[in-house]
Amino acid sequence: MAFDIQGKLYEIFEEQQVSDKFRKREFVLEIPDGSYTQYVKFQLTQDKCSLLDSYKNGDEVKVNFNLSGKPFTKNGTTMYFTNLQAWRIEPAAGNGGFSGGPAGAPAKADAPTFYSSDADNDLPF
Repeated sequence: MAFDIQGKLYEIFEEQQVSDKFRKREFVLEIPDGSYTQYVKFQLTQDKCSLLDSYKNGDEVKVNFNLSGKPFTKNGTTMYFTNLQAWRIEPAAGNGGFSGGPAGAPAKADAPTFYSSDADNDLPF
């Protein structure tokens, strides 16, 4: 599944050589969401690691990514891992945000939020 999102580069990590044949580089995107800001970590792999070389923290970017998940069972317990695999990064154009759909789909003007605006809701998330 391909998606895109726009935000500010919050943190860029160094490239990691995981094995002889696999390398990755992670980065965090700061995404405003109503009253709360989201910090979402993405991963680049192999030859895509260099996509971040021309950017710095604070740059507004648009990220195209694939969403994937896998189960992992150890000692009879199953855990699930989710990965946001970035494959394109480009300078942001205008005000945007999560498109809510596949890459290239027009962004929705009033995206729903998962947070309540009730004054008596004192949960931090």
